[in-house]
Amino acid sequence: MQGEVGIIYLLHFDTPYKQARHYVGWTQNERTLKLRLEHHRSGSGSRLCRAVAAAGIGWTVAKTWSGTRSDERSFKNGKCTPSRCPLCRAARLAETNIDIRPPDALRVLAKT
Repeated sequence: MQGEVGIIYLLHFDTPYKQARHYVGWTQNERTLKLRLEHHRSGSGSRLCRAVAAAGIGWTVAKTWSGTRSDERSFKNGKCTPSRCPLCRAARLAETNIDIRPPDALRVLAKT
């Protein structure tokens, strides 16, 4: 089972639970992914997801990848989940609020 390729999934919590903002899990296939997510949502999944459910915090499946349980462990050990989360990346981009358009004066000059 350790080398079996399955689905790695990333849950993004609507609000942080203590310091945790994400959960990474692994399951064998699409069918078991659905069951696994139902367990997490009902509060009978992993310890962290049970605590998140008990706290009334919602979550979203942010991303899935093909991979092994070893790959899942590498994700967890690397503690780089926010950099892999498309929802966190989008929020960081929105926070920077960078306007890449030229100032009005330059826009007028460009039209002439």
